[in-house]
Amino acid sequence: MRGSLMFQARTKADTLKELIAIVSTLVDEAKFSISSEKITLRAVDPAHVAMLDVQLKKDAFEEYKADEVDLGVDVAKIDQFLRLARAGDIVDLAHDEDKRRLNVIVGNTTKRMSLIDTTGMTEPKVPNLNLPAKVSLNIEDIMQGIRASESVSDHVALVATPEYFELICEGDTDQVQLKLAKDQLVELEAKEKARSLFPLEYFSNIMKSVPSGTKLTFSLGVDYPVKIEFSIAGENGEVKYFLAPRIESGD
Repeated sequence: MRGSLMFQARTKADTLKELIAIVSTLVDEAKFSISSEKITLRAVDPAHVAMLDVQLKKDAFEEYKADEVDLGVDVAKIDQFLRLARAGDIVDLAHDEDKRRLNVIVGNTTKRMSLIDTTGMTEPKVPNLNLPAKVSLNIEDIMQGIRASESVSDHVALVATPEYFELICEGDTDQVQLKLAKDQLVELEAKEKARSLFPLEYFSNIMKSVPSGTKLTFSLGVDYPVKIEFSIAGENGEVKYFLAPRIESGD
């Protein structure tokens, strides 16, 4: 007898690849909370430096049927399997409740994955931050500065003023500066200067997970976490990253 299906969906491979790339930035295993309207995931990396909050509406899928269920998934295994999918391919997902598996189908190939126990996976609370500065820009406008910074230091400063947005990376001998004036940005709201320092490896990995052509928004304060927001799946998915600051020493 066939197991009962509490979750069944069909989507473009690119949509699923976007989602998995974002999640795998922080965690190898994740709890996907499925409802009749959307898929939600909240996760914190093992070092508690960064947090992720993702919502993917059912409209992001070609077909979507779901009851309320939590699925513990090995993200790395799905990521590896999705590499078989070519551009334009369709992926089918089905939860087999009786056998506690997630079936992932690409073309004529099916991977039956055992689910992970979600009992110990606590869902982190999304911080309620009132951050005074907001910067919106295209992902391509910041990537050059990030790539230039990776050989200079292990941390990067993000700065917002009423006139410009700046990324600064200072090492022992070298410095990288990316400066974008207000008219080079999609949006800039800052009454006064906001500046915080962040671990470059985390920031760089997060930025590399953002799909090309995406507009993203940074919300900044002084020595506060940065909130990074952007849409995926044709505006049918919302992503929020929170990255903790490194407090700059006074000497």
